[in-house]
Amino acid sequence: MRRYVRAKIHGLRVTQSALRYHGSVGVDEELLKAADIDHFEQVDVVNLNTGDRWQTYAIPAGKGQFCLNGGSARLGCVGDECLIIVYGYSERFEGARVLMLGAENEVIDSFDYKDGVPGHKS
Repeated sequence: MRRYVRAKIHGLRVTQSALRYHGSVGVDEELLKAADIDHFEQVDVVNLNTGDRWQTYAIPAGKGQFCLNGGSARLGCVGDECLIIVYGYSERFEGARVLMLGAENEVIDSFDYKDGVPGHKS
């Protein structure tokens, strides 16, 4: 088995941070559904402003929200642009869903990658 990218949310802007929260990142529930990311699923987060990369888990948040909770709050500031990446295991690449977001954490484009080739979705 190999590990492949299964889903990616590109361009998430941090809307809030809560150091005293019990952990995780809160992500707009509609974005989680659109990217096929389950509640409490492990995710990698990459902060494009700082270069920090860490693993945590995703929990649902309100419309347009991306919240850094617990230790994650130390790894970014409100307004920072981030990526979320989710991996899956299979014998070969089966495809990946990529959401591209605008400044208000809204989907402005999306792609489904099959056989390493992007297919425009919306």
